[in-house]
Amino acid sequence: MNTPYPTLDPRARRLLRTLISQYIREGEPVGSRTLAKRSGLDVSPATIRNIMADLEDIGLVAAPHTSAGRVPTAQGYRVFVDSLLQVQPLEADEIARLRANLPAGAGTQTLLSNVSELLSAMTHFVGVVTVPRREQFAFRHIDFVALDGQRVLVILVFTDNEVQNRIIHTRRPYSPSELEQTANYLNAHFAGRPLSEIRNTLLREIRDAHQAMEQALANAADLAEQALDPGSEDVLVAGQTRLMGVQDLSDLDRLRELFEAFARKREILQLLEGCIQAQGVRIFIGEETGLAPLDGCTVITSPYRGPQGQVLGVLGVIGPTRMAYERVIPMVQATADVLGAALNPAAPTQ
Repeated sequence: MNTPYPTLDPRARRLLRTLISQYIREGEPVGSRTLAKRSGLDVSPATIRNIMADLEDIGLVAAPHTSAGRVPTAQGYRVFVDSLLQVQPLEADEIARLRANLPAGAGTQTLLSNVSELLSAMTHFVGVVTVPRREQFAFRHIDFVALDGQRVLVILVFTDNEVQNRIIHTRRPYSPSELEQTANYLNAHFAGRPLSEIRNTLLREIRDAHQAMEQALANAADLAEQALDPGSEDVLVAGQTRLMGVQDLSDLDRLRELFEAFARKREILQLLEGCIQAQGVRIFIGEETGLAPLDGCTVITSPYRGPQGQVLGVLGVIGPTRMAYERVIPMVQATADVLGAALNPAAPTQ
């Protein structure tokens, strides 16, 4: 992802860092006079203009036609994030706020919904988080309730305290006693095992045993084939409307493209899934996302982990390239850490 650039001398690095920091704060092109005042360098305005011209030549800054000042490019932000930014960990009170909003022992769905809303509220951008496949979690208990005809309500309780209600359509009507017998069989033999493992085991046993298998096992497979289907992954998005107040994204056509992308979710999910094996925070700036609607945006992501240390999903923030990276980056990382701790309440607190 990172593009090699010519090595910048200390003065150029300092001026680039000053320009980007000033632009992030004010949102206006930065002129040589402001740079001379803010950078603390004892150089002439002419020298600063020459250095800015060099930075423009290598694509790190640009000069809007409406102003004599300069603004950072996506490549400039990349150099800033990779080599000029000094990130500080979150304050203790901010970590405490995260933990209070992501309490250990809460249901997974509740935690994930809280995460996307919390990231949006704390950064004033869009918060996103992928939802783990249910097949990654073991179930604790299952019940079947006959509704009408060939419809059955399935009540699944998972080991992460999540409860799911699903309505399935069976091949034939089942009596209450048959449903109770099937639930008892699944609870006795498969509680504590992942859904995909249960489903595959039942179907394999049905194939191997043929007519010799007990009717109760056949009934269980009939119901479990649908009830225990892990389903598809999804992504929770919160705070899209916050982007309407961002100066850099105020163009209505650009916002419409963004909202359409959020509505589809698939493209964003694909981007986030590409981060799932990352060891920590990943940052996509502008066209690095590979998604045209996000060309003017930065996406900052981090994986979050489950009880055995396995990666369950990815959370992150989508905002303009002009964002306070030194604040948003540690916020995303800390939120991933706190969410992982909440999903694994038995682990020792760091």
